[in-house]
Amino acid sequence: MPREFHHNYKQDYVHHQNSSLSDLLREVVFGMEDGMVSTLGSITGIAVGSGDHFTILLAGTVIIAVESVSMGIGSYLSNRSQEEVDERKLYEEKTEIKQYPKEEKLELAEMYKKDGWPENLAKEMSEAAALNPELMLKEMAVRELKVLPSKTSTSFKGGFFMFFAYIIGGIVPLFAYFVMDIESAIPVSIAVTLAGLFALGIGTTKYTKQPLFKSGLRMLIIGGIALAVGLGAGLLIGK
Repeated sequence: MPREFHHNYKQDYVHHQNSSLSDLLREVVFGMEDGMVSTLGSITGIAVGSGDHFTILLAGTVIIAVESVSMGIGSYLSNRSQEEVDERKLYEEKTEIKQYPKEEKLELAEMYKKDGWPENLAKEMSEAAALNPELMLKEMAVRELKVLPSKTSTSFKGGFFMFFAYIIGGIVPLFAYFVMDIESAIPVSIAVTLAGLFALGIGTTKYTKQPLFKSGLRMLIIGGIALAVGLGAGLLIGK
């Protein structure tokens, strides 16, 4: 088997293995961002509209409790549904390889050529892959279906991470109201949460490799929009 074939397949395998970490990172970022943004907008609006300390704390706690469970379950169900779709695709591909080995071998060779491999080498690589049904399935799955048979399920972990990430994010804007009066807590809650969103945006650049300021500012703008909506609703209700 050509050395280039081994190298190319190894890159695809590592990429799909790392995708599990990316999936969990996505859930953490999404959960923390949504927890901070949703809770900030809601409790700020309630604080301005009601002016009642107990109502703010009760509403904030209920929002965090209900939404964290909802987001966690939603994450699990959506990710698990996608995994089941991928599992079905792999089953169908495995069946096709077994029933139509020549056609699948030719299809793989065409994909190699489309990727830029020389025709003779593409044919040699597909012949080599066809000798091992497991390897053939992996190659077809990676190149045609964009999935990997051995990829670990992250649906449960994703829901778990989303649940706790939302709680942590939600506590950020609510905490000030536990230790301060409403008048003092409102600006502190807003400032701390917006700073947290900016820091979260910067933190993601370790994996996204995007510009620090751009990523932080994007998160900050999202939080500002939610804050504006919450303040607007609170002022309308208050009047």
